[in-house]
Amino acid sequence: MKLSTMLMYDGNPRNAADQVTAWEKAGLDTVWIAEAYGFDSPTLMGYLAAKTETVEIGSAILNIYSRTPGALLQTAAGLDNVTGGRAILGLGASGPQVIEGFHGVPYAKPLARTAEIVDLVRRGLRREVLTNDGVFKLPLTKEQGGVTGLGKPLKLLTKPERDSIPIWIAALGAKSVEQTAEIADGWIPHLFHPEKADRVWGEALAAGKARRSADLAPLEITAGGLLAIGEGPETKALLDFARPMFALYVGGMGAKGKNFYNDVAKAYGYEEEAEKIQDLYLSGKKKEAEALVPLEWLEAASLVGPASYVKERIAAFREAGVTRLQIMPASADPAATIAEVKELIG
Repeated sequence: MKLSTMLMYDGNPRNAADQVTAWEKAGLDTVWIAEAYGFDSPTLMGYLAAKTETVEIGSAILNIYSRTPGALLQTAAGLDNVTGGRAILGLGASGPQVIEGFHGVPYAKPLARTAEIVDLVRRGLRREVLTNDGVFKLPLTKEQGGVTGLGKPLKLLTKPERDSIPIWIAALGAKSVEQTAEIADGWIPHLFHPEKADRVWGEALAAGKARRSADLAPLEITAGGLLAIGEGPETKALLDFARPMFALYVGGMGAKGKNFYNDVAKAYGYEEEAEKIQDLYLSGKKKEAEALVPLEWLEAASLVGPASYVKERIAAFREAGVTRLQIMPASADPAATIAEVKELIG
């Protein structure tokens, strides 16, 4: 099991990124860079490439709507070059509020777009001439909406660092998870409950893996949560630091009836809590929404408590198929905490 973290920052990503060198020395294997509708991910990934030597640097996530397949190919190849072969391309559909509200692109055909992008990026990294006749038309002819009719099939101009870069997909819905298990190198779920994951995604994962190409390695999974190792009630109290994030996603990441995280909460068995959290959050009562996040879920999705208990939680994530334990250290010395949990992983 590898160790990974999502780079968290409070407005100035440079300050957070400068800490990664210490985390790398402590044993961190992978750092993921979010984008959402804040700073773009690739810029910070390139900055990290110059500051680090061994840690893998992944986008989590680049959405499949705001960049063309060609642009995603160029970005992946460029990042893999500046990192010396340490890049991971994390992709996802995001949601309608961001895609249509921030990017002004129709939120349509997420599964088809994902499949075609994964295929085109993989072919592009092998420097194949790119043609496609699906959601994406390559080359785009006049009959398909082109203006000049001068488009021609092209291959990537420069030679990539590697002819294959790991492609991970952030997915929550059954169909999306099934597709991820079939075509991706890795899966990025969120707010992962290891003991309840199988009841939510077990069938989808099995169906996708049944169609998985023998050319692909076994599907990897990254999941985890808040990390704090220590005795006493003050350590357990740190779980409350995770409440705002859970409430944000379950209550505010999407409209009523169109919130994938809310759907997951209900699938875990928290139907009543999910409804109330969303109603409160959308009405501006965020603190009240946070208070309703089930403690059971916070405990299961986190690694907070004595070292022996944290080791049990690591085993639970491993049993659920997690290959890269995702941690958010809640301590005065994150590097020391990373080194400690690295020992517990064994």
